Amino acid sequence: MARKTANDDPLAPVTIAVGQEDLLLERAVQQVVAAARAADADTDVRDLSSDQLQPGTLAELTSPSLFAERKVVVVRNSQDLSADTIKDVKAYLGSPAEEITLVLLHAGAAKGKGLLDAARKAGAREVACPKMTKPADRLAFVRGEFRAAGRSATPEACQALVDAIGSDLRELASACSQLAADVEGTIDDAVVARYYTGRAEASSFTVADRAVEGRAAEALEALRWAIATGVAPVMITSALAQGVRAIGKLASAPRGARPGDLARELGMPPWKIDRVRQQMRGWSADGVATALRAVAAADAGVKGGGDDPEYALEKAVVAIARAARSRR
Repeated sequence: MARKTANDDPLAPVTIAVGQEDLLLERAVQQVVAAARAADADTDVRDLSSDQLQPGTLAELTSPSLFAERKVVVVRNSQDLSADTIKDVKAYLGSPAEEITLVLLHAGAAKGKGLLDAARKAGAREVACPKMTKPADRLAFVRGEFRAAGRSATPEACQALVDAIGSDLRELASACSQLAADVEGTIDDAVVARYYTGRAEASSFTVADRAVEGRAAEALEALRWAIATGVAPVMITSALAQGVRAIGKLASAPRGARPGDLARELGMPPWKIDRVRQQMRGWSADGVATALRAVAAADAGVKGGGDDPEYALEKAVVAIARAARSRR
């Protein structure tokens, strides 16, 4: 869940939402807009990309209005603003206009750090929206979603939901909302299984994600859960193959290339580029080759080349997880 600073007034003159988790960034914007419209239903909202905020644009947007209307100005990817526009924003931070809330969305990395530092120094309200790369973070997110909905969910139910849905925060939030709306009483793992059994793609990719991250025990647990809920073994071998191939593709891509450029070149969505970059840290070229051989053996095993498809998958998962640590 997004973390906030002590200044927690959504109508503070300036809010900075810092991080790269799209859902949390969007929620930070929505919270400010909702608060502004609660104060004034006619609030004017201007939502701009970094290239739309040119030198002088901010002054135009924040100049006094004849009707003294409330306004929210949202600037996305503010780390990408031009140097001249950053000067405009820094000047504005020293004397923000009344009845106007400026929301700066910033990735939080080194690029554009001067703007981020200036906003903090000026006392801006800050909402932290970090990528949730750890299973424990996603588990905490699910618990927070149920609490925010005023619903009780068992620890087993929260874990089962993360296992079934995977790492996409929007899907997790949607699943929590659906369960909270549809289910009476405490939400347990049986309810989650009833709603999300058959999500073959999600559960098979959970197995693959844990395996290529080198987390053998969690991958095996996800594998057994997937098989127990009826996921076809061929779906799992396909997900494993895609996971390992993505590691190989990105490892051979030019270093320093932007996610958007890599996405077009490799045929992956940008969010997946970020995820694979995190997953590939322990991999070597030999590890990728070993893992691909393990996937091929498992594929043959589940398509009739062996007596026990589940054992073939377990062997592949262990081999892939071991290969993911080949550089360590």
